[in-house]
Amino acid sequence: MHQNQHIVSVSPVQVQDYQQWLAYWLAYQEFYQVQLSEQTTLKTWARFFDQNIKIHAAVARENHQILGFVHYVFHDSTWAINEYCYLEDLFVAPEARGKQVAKQLIEYVQQQAQSRQCARLYWHTQESNLTAQRLYDWVAEKPGVIEYRMPL
Repeated sequence: MHQNQHIVSVSPVQVQDYQQWLAYWLAYQEFYQVQLSEQTTLKTWARFFDQNIKIHAAVARENHQILGFVHYVFHDSTWAINEYCYLEDLFVAPEARGKQVAKQLIEYVQQQAQSRQCARLYWHTQESNLTAQRLYDWVAEKPGVIEYRMPL
């Protein structure tokens, strides 16, 4: 390994990570052309640290620099005895892309789902997000499901 190469590690987000996470969370929203309220962002952040809520966050780090995040949710299903794990959000800083950081984040969630004996790990992406789909086609299978949404 070269001297200037550092190992990327994935671990649960920490309270002191808020500012680095927030910058990426805002960039993620920009990518999807949404603007969530500050109240929603603060509630989301608080949920990561509430043991009674099954929403989790992990970050990829190189030294103390966060390179990306993943958010995932455990939930029951009518289709299985064990819980499902939904990978809800995945973001890697543009300067860290192409280094398999996203793959490491997905594999971290896979390990968490396996440790809880989940029946399924799944996620969604936009049809137009071809870059992400190249990774997803490599690590997972596409079930051909189409999502519909109804205004509430």
